[in-house]
Amino acid sequence: MPSLVLLCGPAGAGKSAHARRYAADGFAVASVDEIAWAAGHPAVHPLPDDAARRVADALRSRVETLLAEGRDVAVDSSFWSRASRDEYRALGATHGADTLVVYVETPRDVALARVAARTAAHPHDVVLAPETAAAFHDGFEVPTPDEGPLQVVRGW
Repeated sequence: MPSLVLLCGPAGAGKSAHARRYAADGFAVASVDEIAWAAGHPAVHPLPDDAARRVADALRSRVETLLAEGRDVAVDSSFWSRASRDEYRALGATHGADTLVVYVETPRDVALARVAARTAAHPHDVVLAPETAAAFHDGFEVPTPDEGPLQVVRGW
């Protein structure tokens, strides 16, 4: 039975760093930022709506393929809403995967400072305008245990 890990948190939380730890443990990593980068979108967000939809579809397809192969998968995306996490929990269930949400908890000032220091040098160096980064952070729906299995890790 494959495992599905949803790494969630606002921009600058440290999700990609945690994804690398899962990769070292043999998980396949599906990263929204890497998919956007490979599709020719610079690491400057938010993406236009049509591009964002294509990237989201590609991420979902990648995760489905990996789960169908029986692989353990860590998904590096914000999963900013409970609805987005529920969607991927359902996807995992269709493939018999055990799904764990890993919330990368990081103080607001730390996350926003990390985002402010970004330069779009690589896929995980996504640049956001300060007001956009703040809005993303403030609009993030923190996962709760009633959603299902949850692990909270520190991102600082």
